[in-house]
Amino acid sequence: MSGLVLKLGPHERFLINGAVIENGEKRSRLAIMTPNANILRLRDAIHPEEVNTPVRRVCYIAQLVLTGDVDAEEARLQLLRGIEQLSQVLTDHDSRTQLTLASRAVMEDHHYQALKALRALLPREERLLAAARA
Repeated sequence: MSGLVLKLGPHERFLINGAVIENGEKRSRLAIMTPNANILRLRDAIHPEEVNTPVRRVCYIAQLVLTGDVDAEEARLQLLRGIEQLSQVLTDHDSRTQLTLASRAVMEDHHYQALKALRALLPREERLLAAARA
């Protein structure tokens, strides 16, 4: 089996190509066979009031593409600029790897992979911001 596999809890909601779908009462597993389908678990979604850091801002733009609220072509430049700005601050090897993955994914219109790579930076950003506050 190829494609994305979603493992869902009872009543878990997710978006596929802009449509909200809710799982039934039991845990289930779905295989998404269509390549490049836009999928987002609502439990993983960043809400507008949570867009309060640079990494969250770039993640949110990728998320808007997945939800169908922004055209991928319109978002590409914003995403690439945001990734470039992050690369000027997050200079460690692991962050650079995630930013490179995110940049490639954006260029190939694989916004789910871009979001996944960018979300990996959230704990690092949180540690940096906590250290700056201390």
